[in-house]
Amino acid sequence: MDGKKIALLVGALFVAAFTAIMAKNMFGASATPLAVAAAPQPTGPQVLVATKPLPVGTILGPGDVRFQPWPKQLVDGAYFVRGAAGADPTKLQGMVVRNAITAGQPITQGALVSSQDRGFLAAALTPGMRAITVAVNNTSGVAGFVFPGDRVDLMLTQTVTGVGEPLNATETFARNLRVLATDQRYQNQPTDDGKPDVKSYSMVTLEVTPKIAEKIEVAEKIGSLSLALRPLADTTQQLAQQTADGDKEPLLLASGPQDANPTFTTGGQVSRYQRSSMPLQVAQNPTDGAQAYTGPAVRVARGATVTVTPVGGK
Repeated sequence: MDGKKIALLVGALFVAAFTAIMAKNMFGASATPLAVAAAPQPTGPQVLVATKPLPVGTILGPGDVRFQPWPKQLVDGAYFVRGAAGADPTKLQGMVVRNAITAGQPITQGALVSSQDRGFLAAALTPGMRAITVAVNNTSGVAGFVFPGDRVDLMLTQTVTGVGEPLNATETFARNLRVLATDQRYQNQPTDDGKPDVKSYSMVTLEVTPKIAEKIEVAEKIGSLSLALRPLADTTQQLAQQTADGDKEPLLLASGPQDANPTFTTGGQVSRYQRSSMPLQVAQNPTDGAQAYTGPAVRVARGATVTVTPVGGK
């Protein structure tokens, strides 16, 4: 073997050894756990911050705010500091957010409106919405278990009369309406043991669109209105679905009132002895005072005699 081949062989062995050493160092370094420096925690006073995004018009409830340590040099005089007068989170429940607050942002005194302040209800309204009050009783008002901040569906129950038996029907014509107040109560008043104080009320103020406000005014003249309480999970699931679908404004759509695709139930769907279709309409004959039929009918001619037979019924 000549010297040239020997030199190439020695060089190849040197390169292989160097590569093996480098690979061992690299894998050994990756296997060694890296020490992660813990982020320093603020040790200053505790201020009240939002636990989630609070848009304008939000009525503060349990879990919306909490105390969090804040750097002393960054504490503003408008912050709610633990131990200071008026910094009790339970006393802030029922107040309305005047300016939008992001999650983790300190709550300032000017960002909230108290129920005793002028313009409280107007501040609680979402931009573009209207406030309207409807009359309820213990039955139609879910026995007093509807509180400000809850969401309800609105149902209209009416009896349509005509020829034959009347038609009893109930229609859900508005959904996901936010309750602003019950009577003149803007917040939940807990009992001494911390449980919700359930009281009967006669008036409920709802946040609706201008079109739904018009529908409610007409519905009150037609029949009786009832509330149906919605679970909080409905809005959360709808928001998650719209976000997954790429909706650009999922929060507004998930939390806003809806009046599309109303549902209804007639007496015939509840009992076989009730009607399931509209009763036949009649009109007063101006000549002899008799009632003339004006609904669907079949005209039967027998020679010169023509009779009208109503079509309809159960």
